[in-house]
Amino acid sequence: MIRAAAKNHGFVAVVTDTGDYDALLQELDANAGATGYRFRQKLALNAYARTAAYDAAVSNWLATTLDVTPRRTAVAGTLAQTLRYGENPHQSAAFYTDGQARAGVATAVQHQGKELSYNNINDTDAAVELVAEFDPKNGPACVIVKHANPCGVSQAASLVEAYQAAFQCDQTSAFGGIIALNQTLDGPTATEICKIFTEVVIAPNADEEAKQIFAQKKNLRLLTMGALPDVTAASQTIRQVSGGYLVQDKDTGQILPSDLKVVTKRAPTAQELQDLLFAWKVAKHVKSNAIVYVKDGATVGIGAGQMSRVDSTRIAARKAQDMAEVLGLEAPLTQGSVVASDAFFPFADGLITAFEAGATALIQPGGSMRDDEVIAAADAAGLAMVFTGMRHFRH
Repeated sequence: MIRAAAKNHGFVAVVTDTGDYDALLQELDANAGATGYRFRQKLALNAYARTAAYDAAVSNWLATTLDVTPRRTAVAGTLAQTLRYGENPHQSAAFYTDGQARAGVATAVQHQGKELSYNNINDTDAAVELVAEFDPKNGPACVIVKHANPCGVSQAASLVEAYQAAFQCDQTSAFGGIIALNQTLDGPTATEICKIFTEVVIAPNADEEAKQIFAQKKNLRLLTMGALPDVTAASQTIRQVSGGYLVQDKDTGQILPSDLKVVTKRAPTAQELQDLLFAWKVAKHVKSNAIVYVKDGATVGIGAGQMSRVDSTRIAARKAQDMAEVLGLEAPLTQGSVVASDAFFPFADGLITAFEAGATALIQPGGSMRDDEVIAAADAAGLAMVFTGMRHFRH
């Protein structure tokens, strides 16, 4: 009936959204109880979109239930916000939600600050998805993101310590960044965050002391989700390319200690193993080629998005050296660290660079034609290395 009325919009005004009620009453008042053709067209547009969204929801549910790849797919969403612009001021943009109850930036409550921008939403989502990898039961964790890449990640005894350690990884990039926390934001952590300019802070909740502290920073956006998203829940990611869409399952891959294969003569120590698993979680959320140095539950160097893996290794080490100089330390932050690579080392050069930076252990998927060469280089350097059998490309 809705579609029939929409098809007949030349003579029928079809209303499918309570949000259109006020506009309808105004239209009737302005036209002596009648409606104009253009207004009925707008109502028909809304009606077609509503039925299309319903059909999309049903067809996508059936495709998931039956575990089949449909010949046609449909994407539907509800307008949540018309954005000032997109990635750049000359691009128009909007934010649509898909109706899922999964915690995240789409379901978060904004307590203060300016309207979220396109880049704010994209970066905040990246921060949330990474911090959710760290179960709050295992301790407080903090993620700092800049341009959709983490520039600092830490897990510590307290939330403020987690933030401080994450910030220490790359203080320069943290300026104007996005901060995600896996536990309730408290006053001490809010005080530390306010020492530099931050765009967005998102957490499951925030206590009153933290809210009062942030209230002094009018432009700082504070969002609470009520919970963390389930990183193991099945869903899909969609990316537009010229002439079509790429659809894939979300990367929900998880690695347990029992999944690891020690391939070197030396096995990692208990502390190295703990840091290796931490680094692996972070590398999953760094743009490829991804290299992550970790020491004592905190990132100390991150190399992202390079065309060469060895370049990512070098950049991460150089940034760690720069931070050591800022902190007045003689040794680089990477001294005694472990390294995660989102994909295999195609040559031994990346591993050697990590060793020269002070790394003692590595985690990588394995599977290169030159694995034997890489393993031999690790043994020669006295490094411990484990293979996951799983890669985490993120383009």
